[in-house]
Amino acid sequence: MGLLIDMINTILSRYSRVFFNDYFALSQISFYLSTSLHSLSEAYWNASLPQSLDTSVASSPYFHVFLASQVKAHDKGFLSRDILVSDLISLRGGIHHLFPKGYLKKNGLDRSRYNQIANYVYMQSEINIKVGNKPPKDYFELIRNQMQENHKQVTGLSTEQDLLNNLKMNCVPTELMAMDADDYQDFLILRRKLMCLKIRDYYHSL
Repeated sequence: MGLLIDMINTILSRYSRVFFNDYFALSQISFYLSTSLHSLSEAYWNASLPQSLDTSVASSPYFHVFLASQVKAHDKGFLSRDILVSDLISLRGGIHHLFPKGYLKKNGLDRSRYNQIANYVYMQSEINIKVGNKPPKDYFELIRNQMQENHKQVTGLSTEQDLLNNLKMNCVPTELMAMDADDYQDFLILRRKLMCLKIRDYYHSL
């Protein structure tokens, strides 16, 4: 685990100024991972890494490696039909909250809780505006109703399978679609596990 931390910190110290708008920084992570790391135990993936993702620091090296895994997989932004995560990164923006920040603030959560990186996702700003401060169960109900009516106001995704595929590539648990503030802590645990699996698959693909 110490080797992984040292590796990530070395890369970020070298490329932190360009990380979000320069794919070279992401490819350097791939190179460093593939040449400097050996196999990591299941205890690391199942326990240590999820604990490391329990943070509100957006500059976390673990979050950056997760983003690298999304770029490598050509993942689409959350609820996007066409826009890639890499496109949103190159625009130096697009990080939003799966549980909207305003909604969680109204429910008494402080900054360190609503800004958890497991609550972060790359999303088009226009989609985020339409989601607003609704709880997930409400904005997903709106999305599903609009799919049935073929009225794509919130997202360009047109089928339930498209939606499920998008959730999977963004490591968003399907349980989110029925959640409100009372479920937030459970959501964070579920999403950290999915993020860890994606990082693990990314590591093994190098």
